[in-house]
Amino acid sequence: MKLYNFFRSSASYRVRIALNLKGVPYEYVPIHLRRGGGEQHTPAYRAINPQGLVPSLEDGGRLVTQSLAIIEYLEERYPEPALLPQDPADRATVRSMALGVACEIHPLQNMRVLGYLRDVLHHSEAEVNAWIRHWVTLGLAALEQKVLAVPHRGTFCFGTTPSLADIFLVPQLYNARRFGCELSVCPTLVQIDKACRALPAFADAAPEKQPDAEEG
Repeated sequence: MKLYNFFRSSASYRVRIALNLKGVPYEYVPIHLRRGGGEQHTPAYRAINPQGLVPSLEDGGRLVTQSLAIIEYLEERYPEPALLPQDPADRATVRSMALGVACEIHPLQNMRVLGYLRDVLHHSEAEVNAWIRHWVTLGLAALEQKVLAVPHRGTFCFGTTPSLADIFLVPQLYNARRFGCELSVCPTLVQIDKACRALPAFADAAPEKQPDAEEG
């Protein structure tokens, strides 16, 4: 199994956490998103992922792209430990938390979007950073309320074991801190993030621990 990824990509970070939680060994293949104009744009990588995005997972000659699809694939292939609860309504709740990050927060701070704001619309760095902080803070505040509404609260976003929601939360908070977002809007999420990062599966997936981190 090969994971094509970049150490600082939050989508890649998610998949690394999931692989670690599942105890699935994999080959780490770095795709540097900035060097030489971005290795994701090379013909060799475009042949793997036509979108030119990371991560991509290669398993037995099959390729899976998009972090949520990759993690769902891992969940189906390696069902233990489960990343989703058994009850259908509970599963939907956990998925909605993950999708709140994947669809409502992350796309608005994606490198391609920020590049368009800077290079095409000619916004200043201060304006771009204000854009990031606005959307990330808004999304995290909403996620905080969703987590607080869970009827059986535990150490993590949903219950007493890490789930798909936590896998998406931790990389997003990593990005929020990078961009100087105000985290006072989500104290519960900050506590959950701390509990997650104390676990080896999360700690070992951290950007600074990846083999390409020194190239950042």
